[in-house]
Amino acid sequence: MSMLKEFRDFAMKGNVVDLAVGVIIGAAFGTIVSSLVDDIVMPPIGLLLAGIDFSTLKLVIQQATAAVGAEGAADYVAAKPEVAIAYGKFINAAIKFVIVAWVLFMIIRAMNSLKKAEAAAPPPPPAEDIVLLREIRDALKK
Repeated sequence: MSMLKEFRDFAMKGNVVDLAVGVIIGAAFGTIVSSLVDDIVMPPIGLLLAGIDFSTLKLVIQQATAAVGAEGAADYVAAKPEVAIAYGKFINAAIKFVIVAWVLFMIIRAMNSLKKAEAAAPPPPPAEDIVLLREIRDALKK
């Protein structure tokens, strides 16, 4: 029973819940970036490069062949799928990665600048009761 309690305590810690929220938001952000790259960034780039659609660029190693004959017959030859290296999809994925990395860099940069501003700010003056207690302490020392 203690292992179940220990797991429950672990699962309910703030860090685990924060991580779960981050993963869910990250997945949604990935969908937005995919749409941004596929639907907004790549079409103008393809237009500038003579109408190229990067997602269809590939290096065909073996052409697809259709099935020959009736299935089950002695002279039947099965269909073979195309074998290709889809480097256009890789280009799209690389652009998506650069966009995500840039956004994360900007977020972390903003957070670091806020931390620096917070660290550079002078500490607040002590409360009046603390000042009074210090005066009493100093008076007793004399």
